[in-house]
Amino acid sequence: MVGFLLLGYAGLYLVSDGWSKSLVWILCAVIFAYVWLKKYTVLPEEVLIGFPYFTIGLSYIFFRVLHLLIETADGDGMQHISPGAYLLYTLNFTTLISGPIQRYNEFARDQFATQPLVLGPRVIGLQLERIIRGFFKVNVLAMLLLSAQGGALQELQYSFPSSQKFLSAFLLAVVYPFFLYLNFSGYIDIVMAFARLMRIRLPENFDRPFSASSFLDFWNRWHITLSTWLKTYVFNPLLLALMRRVSSLSAQPFLGVLCFFVTFFLIGVWHGRTSEFVVFGVLQGAGVAINKLWQMGLTSAIGRNGYKKLASNVVYIALGRGLTFSWFAFSLFWFWAHWQQIGMIFAALSAAQWLGVWLSIWLSATVTLTAWEWLRAAMLDIKVSGEPVVTSRYARAVYATALGLVSLVLTVLLNQPPPVIVYKTF
Repeated sequence: MVGFLLLGYAGLYLVSDGWSKSLVWILCAVIFAYVWLKKYTVLPEEVLIGFPYFTIGLSYIFFRVLHLLIETADGDGMQHISPGAYLLYTLNFTTLISGPIQRYNEFARDQFATQPLVLGPRVIGLQLERIIRGFFKVNVLAMLLLSAQGGALQELQYSFPSSQKFLSAFLLAVVYPFFLYLNFSGYIDIVMAFARLMRIRLPENFDRPFSASSFLDFWNRWHITLSTWLKTYVFNPLLLALMRRVSSLSAQPFLGVLCFFVTFFLIGVWHGRTSEFVVFGVLQGAGVAINKLWQMGLTSAIGRNGYKKLASNVVYIALGRGLTFSWFAFSLFWFWAHWQQIGMIFAALSAAQWLGVWLSIWLSATVTLTAWEWLRAAMLDIKVSGEPVVTSRYARAVYATALGLVSLVLTVLLNQPPPVIVYKTF
């Protein structure tokens, strides 16, 4: 870890000292060091470190180091960052384990401000409420869903009737996306609240992702700082480079599709070092690429205005929301399971039965998520003195207290083991 940090700072020093033309080689050295330390299976075992070790937060340090190198080479006002500032940024404990990925200028704005952010009773109260909400997500809801997933996985391994296996497969696919969201977003809620109490603002990482009506929209709402980082440093430069080399105007939209695939394929590969994550990356890239091709095809067939009208149709939005959830749920099998488990899962039912499972998931997600959107909008429409009742400070105090008490009962009185944070492994 120390060696990786030294390599990053040495590269930063060289770039800020006029070695910008060597940026590509410096980036390659940092990327190779990352791949080597993470023990990606593309490397032969002979070149890896022989003794066992565990990397903590390396993936997020990696993103911050690359960001500093690229922005310094571009002359973005980050010349000659001191070693102290470099370590403070790369090892910031609130974002070390699982993000969010914050840019240096945003971090320095608060960290080195002459007038720190104001902390008043309202701000402190909101952060305490967010900590309780995050704790409830991780320690109660996510743990219950993880238990349900484990039970469904176990049932698929036994000789139960087909109808029971069908239900288990349905539950196995549906539960994990919600578990992952609650586990990860709950952790993010906690660290963002602690950072704000330390007078540091972190960028939001989630924006109601299951409300997305398309897979492209989904990745604008899920792990926002990760997708934004890769769009900035992979998608945009790659698209510009390809457009300079391909002069055909008719081919340029397809270059964007290719760049979308590459960008989100890398998102998948970043998540893990084994071949399962290569498939996960292919499915993420395919999801956004097919989504973009679909939008282009519809626009060509019915015109731009016709597509806008269709995209605002409530039925079309609902079906797109359900399909987006279904594709993400399908791709997550390669996120949490290894090949042996995946083989067992898909062998438990016939191809026709699995087709029925995914159609059921699509329809159920379409109806359920639409009903939730309607219920949420109806609750926000109930107002007193112009403010929604459910977001008033009184309602917040009541539900934060209730969530805190439930979490206390399950974690202390029932001696529940501490939860595993999924994204801690990255």
